[in-house]
Amino acid sequence: MNPAPKARKGRKAGRRHPLASVALIAIGLLFTGGAYAAFSTTTASAESDANSQQTIDDGEKLFAANCATCHGLSAQGSGDGPSLIGVGAASVDFQVGTGRMPLQMQGPQALKKPVQFTEEQTAALAAYVASLAPGPAIPEGEVLDGQGDAAVGAELFRINCAMCHNVAGAGGALTEGKFAPSLADVSAVHVYEAMVTGPQNMPVFNDMNISPENKRDIITYLKYIEDNPSPGGLAIGSLGPVAEGLFIWIFGLGAIVALTVWITAKSN
Repeated sequence: MNPAPKARKGRKAGRRHPLASVALIAIGLLFTGGAYAAFSTTTASAESDANSQQTIDDGEKLFAANCATCHGLSAQGSGDGPSLIGVGAASVDFQVGTGRMPLQMQGPQALKKPVQFTEEQTAALAAYVASLAPGPAIPEGEVLDGQGDAAVGAELFRINCAMCHNVAGAGGALTEGKFAPSLADVSAVHVYEAMVTGPQNMPVFNDMNISPENKRDIITYLKYIEDNPSPGGLAIGSLGPVAEGLFIWIFGLGAIVALTVWITAKSN
C-alpha cells in the first residue's frame, strides 16, 4: 500500500484557510490602532491641560503688570477698582476686547477706545480671571449667528433695552454724565457678553431673565437694523421725536420765514 496519498491528505487537512492571514493582520491593525488612539487622546488631553495652565499663568503675569494697580494683586479689588472674583471670562473679554480696560482715566464710566491687547493676551487675561471663581463664560455657537427671530428680538429689545439704548440701538444719555452707548458695529459676542455680565450701568440679563435663544433673537434684531437703512428716509441719528422736532423747528420754520421774507421783498 502506497503511503504517499495519506501524507498528502494529512497536509491538505492541516492547511490554514486562505483568509486566515488577512484576519490576523486585520486584528493586529485593530488592536494597534485602538492602542494608538487611546495614547493620542491621553497625550492630547495632557497637552490641552498644560496649555490651559500655561494660558492662565500668562494671564496672571499680564494682570499683575496691567490691572493689579486698580483691581489688586489677587483681583480682590481696591478703592480704585472693583473685585473681579466671580465676574467670569465673559466680563474680561468684553471690557478688554472693546478697549474699555485698562481704564484710560477716571470718569463717570469707561469709554470705548482702541484695544490695548492682542486676542491671545485678552484670552489669557480672561482665562486667569475665570480660574479664580466660576462666572459667565465667553459665548460661542449658534447663539451668535444672527439667525434667530428678528421680530421676537425687536419686541424683547423694546421691552428691556430701548429705554436706555434707544429703539434703534443708537444710544442715549443717562444721569450724572453717564450714557448708554450706540450698539452699531458691536460684535455679536460683545452684545451677548454685555447682557450676561451687565457692564457699568447695565443690568444683568441672566438666562432666567432672557434665555440664550432670546438673546440670539435680540442679536438678530440688532444686526437686521444695522444692515437695513431707515425706511422713512433720513434717520437723523435715530434719536427719536426730540431730534426730529428740533429739525422741524430750526430748518422747517426757518425755511418758512426765509420764504416769507423773499415774497415780501419781491412784492416791494
